[in-house]
Amino acid sequence: MFAVPRRATYRYAFATAAALSLAGCGVNTIPTQEEAAKAKWADVQAAFQERANLIPNLAAVAKGAAEQEKGILVGVTEARAKASSIQISAEDLKDPAKMKAFQDAQNQLSSSLGGFGRLLANSEAYPELKSITNYQMLQSQLEGQENRIRVAIRDYNGAVQQYNTTIRTFPAVIGAKVIYGAKPMVPYQAVTPGAEAAPSLEGKL
Repeated sequence: MFAVPRRATYRYAFATAAALSLAGCGVNTIPTQEEAAKAKWADVQAAFQERANLIPNLAAVAKGAAEQEKGILVGVTEARAKASSIQISAEDLKDPAKMKAFQDAQNQLSSSLGGFGRLLANSEAYPELKSITNYQMLQSQLEGQENRIRVAIRDYNGAVQQYNTTIRTFPAVIGAKVIYGAKPMVPYQAVTPGAEAAPSLEGKL
């Protein structure tokens, strides 16, 4: 057998120690968790977009029944346009101001939809609406979509919490500051009481 030179042994030991040290500093964990949070954010955006796509159908179905309440329909349409105009890129997830603008626009749309739902809750005023097949289908779709939004936000916030915890705790905090200059990501915060729970639209639309 050939004897391994002592210098080579030291180099191997040093390389192994360095690799373990970098791993301990989150050199792989930090970007992995960041990309996971970005992927979850894409799910949030997709869920909001799907809701926005349902709104024109909602307006078309209810227009005849709510002719005297055009102001509410206009409010929903305008809120949808504003919410759809504000997009958040993966790089913006660490910008609290941009995230707040997105959240405010989505919350305004949720509020407008809530007002519209309360308007149509009075079945005596709009009895013909209850018998429209498209209305019944749309009611079910909107309720399901609210649930998908809630789940997508929950999953995103979970991924953000994991990433933010990693970059703030030892030893990964060393790699976060020295290697990546990592900044915390912004969770999606519901500003409306109870907004973390999907609302029931049964009897409201």
